[in-house]
Amino acid sequence: MRKTVLLVDDDPEVLELLSFNFKKAGFAVLHAADGLQAITKAGSLSPHLIVLDLMMPELDGFAVLELLRKDPATASIPVIMLTAISGQMARLNALEAGASQFVTKPFSPQRLVATAEALFALAAFSPS
Repeated sequence: MRKTVLLVDDDPEVLELLSFNFKKAGFAVLHAADGLQAITKAGSLSPHLIVLDLMMPELDGFAVLELLRKDPATASIPVIMLTAISGQMARLNALEAGASQFVTKPFSPQRLVATAEALFALAAFSPS
């Protein structure tokens, strides 16, 4: 089954780069340009994974992650937090808030895809 990833970033160039690499790896790709769109699309389209930028207008990545984790329909979707903030506090806060992984910009698109694939591989071996 083809996995669907929701890419959330307010930078169109980042979205294009991510989209190209995830499609090349065989993923179906959805886009959201801000946190509000991310919440709406995650709830209605049920992606298998969300790649979520931290710094965005309207709702930042932390607020989006908090709302996703509170909603039973989206609570279990893995989230990779993507951000230019490289400090340990941001990483710890994201992981404590429920992010599955934390990737800092600049990033390798191929490594990000590999991180996503590793999350799916781990989930396949986890007891249900």
